[in-house]
Amino acid sequence: MRGNGWRGRLGPAVGMAPGARVDRFEVFFDLVFVFSFFIITRATAANITGRQLLHAMLVLAVLWWCWVVHSVVATRVRLGEGFVPVLMVVGMAALFCFALSLPQAFGDPMQTAAGPIVVAASYLVIRGVHLVLYWHVAQERPGERRLLLKYSPELVASTVLLLGAALIPPHIEHPAMAAMVRDGLWVGVVLFQYSSGLVAGAWGWMVTSAEHWTERYDLILIIALGESIISVGVGGNLLGQPVTWPAITAAVLGIVFTAALWWTHYDVIAPAARIAQHAALGRARVAMARDAYAYLHLVMIAGVILFALGAEEIVRQVADPSISLAEPAHGPGVPLLFGGVICYLCGGMLFQLRTLHTLSWSRVGAVLLLAAAIPVAAHLPGLGAFTLLTAICVALVAVEMVIMADARRALREAALKERTIYEKYEAAWRARWHEDAPDDDEPLP
Repeated sequence: MRGNGWRGRLGPAVGMAPGARVDRFEVFFDLVFVFSFFIITRATAANITGRQLLHAMLVLAVLWWCWVVHSVVATRVRLGEGFVPVLMVVGMAALFCFALSLPQAFGDPMQTAAGPIVVAASYLVIRGVHLVLYWHVAQERPGERRLLLKYSPELVASTVLLLGAALIPPHIEHPAMAAMVRDGLWVGVVLFQYSSGLVAGAWGWMVTSAEHWTERYDLILIIALGESIISVGVGGNLLGQPVTWPAITAAVLGIVFTAALWWTHYDVIAPAARIAQHAALGRARVAMARDAYAYLHLVMIAGVILFALGAEEIVRQVADPSISLAEPAHGPGVPLLFGGVICYLCGGMLFQLRTLHTLSWSRVGAVLLLAAAIPVAAHLPGLGAFTLLTAICVALVAVEMVIMADARRALREAALKERTIYEKYEAAWRARWHEDAPDDDEPLP
């Protein structure tokens, strides 16, 4: 696949190999998604209402669809090789503008503002970069280009709806109706995007490297979990407050329960799902990649953002010297904190059911316990609510370490054996670099 001009000097696009892993440029690209998650959390935390939460979830869904399309393109071409990084930098710039404009996307619907228009234009550029790149790398496979035509109506329709959400509401006389029309157009974008993925099905495209696909989604979920920690620290204004034991305790509890949630997914479920993704072939592999990773990871990340908002709200109250530590937590902090963890665990259970065809009753029990604990936690001080949530999450991890001990041990042994064989082969291949190396006493030329 040879290019001319600047493409020829930078090098051609390189196809994805079956055993490919995530490269450094892809992690670099994710920095903009880190910023996007942060913006969504910050814009919502400023004024937490039911409508604001709806807007946050709509923005997250549209942003996540861009991520899904991005990951699909990455199954076909190495994003860090040849001329491809140049196009990806254009996409990063557009995504950065998209994130910067998100706080204004749902401003006063009666005013024509630049923010919603920039959101639509940036979205078009991001999707256009992916479309152009995939069209280029698919030129040797006409079937893949026909597949792009199947998805093109979604790109056109979603862009038109976003533009309509920016331009139509200012021409409506009643503010409530204008806001309803704008929100309805955003809901239409989300419905059109995700339904198109279901209608198009698993035909035509393929997951070349199951390792790359699973690692890609594992990393983005870790980024989201890390972003929740940042939101608690920055949003709770811990950096701007004098160091106090209550604030330190709240921060430590935030780390512990987030680590427990990380453990619930990455200790057993994620490694086992990776093996299941490798074992699946053909359409079954693509369907699993779509359902478990592209769709159900969105539920988990939505849960992360919700409990980050709740944790931030409670930490802010704990760190505020004007609020008594004995005063019960007020506002939406407790429902968001517990509800977000419930959403995260439910997404994880659906992920487990789709990939492994199993269901952990310990997690069902934890979800029911968390739901029952919400009215109790609402009458507790902030630190008390935080401690209760952390205790439930840590207890879930402890229980599963006991009841899953045999399965966990077998999985660890299999994963270690696979890693050892891979590393042994890698070391043997690299040993060839030293075959013609000069002796220590031989002078170098």
